Amino acid sequence: MELFTAIWTTTLGTVKDVIPIAVIIFGFQFAVIRQKPANLAEILFGFCWVLVGLSLFLLGLEWCLFPLGRLMAAQLTDPGFIRGALEAGDLAADVAWTDYYWVYIFAFMIGFSTTIAEPSLIAVAIKASEVSGGAIGIWGLRIAVALGVAVGISLGCYRIVAGDPIHWYIIAGYVLVVLQTAVAPKMIIPLAYDSGGVTTSTVTVPLVAALGLGLAETVPGRNPLIDGFGLIAFASLFPILSVMAYAQLSELRSAVARRRKEDAQHRA
Repeated sequence: MELFTAIWTTTLGTVKDVIPIAVIIFGFQFAVIRQKPANLAEILFGFCWVLVGLSLFLLGLEWCLFPLGRLMAAQLTDPGFIRGALEAGDLAADVAWTDYYWVYIFAFMIGFSTTIAEPSLIAVAIKASEVSGGAIGIWGLRIAVALGVAVGISLGCYRIVAGDPIHWYIIAGYVLVVLQTAVAPKMIIPLAYDSGGVTTSTVTVPLVAALGLGLAETVPGRNPLIDGFGLIAFASLFPILSVMAYAQLSELRSAVARRRKEDAQHRA
C-alpha cells in the first residue's frame, strides 16, 4: 500500500506541476494560433506518458539516486575506509585532502558516465552533427562534454574537501572561458555555451547534487548548505572549456593534415 500511495501522491504532484505548461501550450495553440494540431490524439496520448514517466522518474530519484549518491559519498569519505589500519575516531582531524583521492576518481567517473547517458546532450549532439553536415561528430561532442563535466565535478569535490570559497573557482573559470572564446573557432562557440546547460539535466543533476550534499555532510568541518551545493555550477562551466578545446584541437589536426598533404603534393 505504501508503494501505491507514494506513486499516487507523486503523480498528483506531477500533474499539478505540468498543468500550467499544458495550459500555456494549448492556450496559444487554440486561442492565439487558432489551429487544431493534425495529430492531437497522439499529442494527448504522449502527454499522458510524459506524466507517467515524470512521476516514476521522481520516485526513482527519491528512492534510489539521492540515497545512493549520499551513501557513496559517506562510504568514500569514511576515515575507516581512508586509513583502514587505524581507528576511525582518531582520523577525523588527521585526514588531508590528498587522502580523498577515491572521491575524486569516483566523481570523475560518475560525471563522465552520467553525461554520456544524458538524453538532452544526445539530442543536441545529433542536431549539431546534422546542421554542420558532419563537421561536428556526435561522439566527439559527447566525449568532450563528458570530460568537461568529469573534470569539473572532480575539482568541485576537491573544493568541498579543501573548504575553499566557491566564487574564486567560478570567477577563474569564466575568465578562462572569455579568453578561450576570443581564440576558439566561431562555429563552435554558441554550441559550447549551450553544452554547459544541457549537461545539467535529468541524469546528471540528481547524482551530482546527492554527491555534493553527502560529501559536505561527511567531511569534518563542512556545512551542507554552504559547501554541499555548487557542483552543478562546475558541471556547467567546464564543458564550455572542453568543447572549445575540442574544436581547437580538431582545427589544429585538420591544419596539420592539410599541410602534410600540401607538402606531399609539392614533393611529387
